[in-house]
Amino acid sequence: MDWDKLRIFHAVADAGSLTHAGDTLHLSQSAVSRQIRALEESLGTTLFHRHARGLILTEQGELLFDATSAMARKLDSASARIRDSEQNVFGELKVTTTVGFGTLWLAPRLVKLYEKFPDLRIDLLLEERVLDLPMREADVAIRMKEPSQSDLIRRRLLNIRMRLYASPGYLAARGEPGALTDLSKHRLICQKPDLPQVAAGARLVQELMSQSVGSTLTVNNYFGVLQAVLANLGIGVLPDYLTADHPNLVRVFPDVESGEVPVFLAYPEELRQTRRVAVFRDFVLEEIQAYRRHQSEAGIA
Repeated sequence: MDWDKLRIFHAVADAGSLTHAGDTLHLSQSAVSRQIRALEESLGTTLFHRHARGLILTEQGELLFDATSAMARKLDSASARIRDSEQNVFGELKVTTTVGFGTLWLAPRLVKLYEKFPDLRIDLLLEERVLDLPMREADVAIRMKEPSQSDLIRRRLLNIRMRLYASPGYLAARGEPGALTDLSKHRLICQKPDLPQVAAGARLVQELMSQSVGSTLTVNNYFGVLQAVLANLGIGVLPDYLTADHPNLVRVFPDVESGEVPVFLAYPEELRQTRRVAVFRDFVLEEIQAYRRHQSEAGIA
C-alpha cells in the first residue's frame, strides 16, 4: 500500500474536505482528489461519501482511518523520542488536570520548569473530563483518582481533603462560627454537588447544604471559590493543598472535612523514555516534596 497515498487519505479524513487537506499538505485540490481516487481503486472500495457539505467516511474508510490514526500516533511518538536528547528538552507536552489543581497549584509553579527548560512548550488542558492518554488526547495527566487503564505508568503524588476556609477580613466582620448550626449566619461558597468534581468534595457540600445556611454562592470550579473567599464573601469549601500558597486563610470548623482524595500522575508506557515527560514528572515530584515539607514544618495534618 502506497504510504504517500495513506498520508493524503489521513489528512482528507481528518479535515473532511479535499480543499482543507490540500492546504495542509500544500497540494492542489485536484492532486489530492487524484490520489484518493487512486487509493480507492487500489483497494477496490469507496472510502468517502461525497456531498455538497464535504466528505463523510464510509465504513471501509473508517476502518482505514483508525489504522492511519494509530500510525500517526506512533510516528509522533517516535519523532519526539528522536528529537529529545540528554542535553536538550524541547517540543510540545500536553498536560491535563482539573481546573482547580491546574490553576491553584500547578500553573503558579511552572515558572521553575521553564527556567530549566525554556524551549519546552506545555499545552495545559484544564477540565474535569478524563482525557484518554492511550489515545494521546494528552501526554501526561494529574488526576484525582487512580487511572483505570492498565497500559499507563502511574505514580501516587499525595492525598488531599476538602476543607472550609475564610479570609481574616470576613471573619473580623462576621465572626468565626463555632458549630455547623452557625452557618445560618454566614455565606457558604462552594460547587454544586451535581457539578463535575471529586466525589468526596460533592458529599461534603451535600452535608453542608443540609444545614440551615444563611446564603450561598456556587461556582463551577475551585479557582472561582478561592477568589470569592479572598474577596471576603464568605466561607469556602476548598482543597487543602492551596494553604501552601495562601497561608493567611483561616480554617473554620476544624473537625469538618471531606474523605481523602488520592492524586495520581500518569502517562502512557510508550512515553516512558521521552525526555519531556521525564523532566515534567521529576519537576512535579520535586514540587510535591517541597509541598510536603511545608506542610510538615507548618504542622498541618
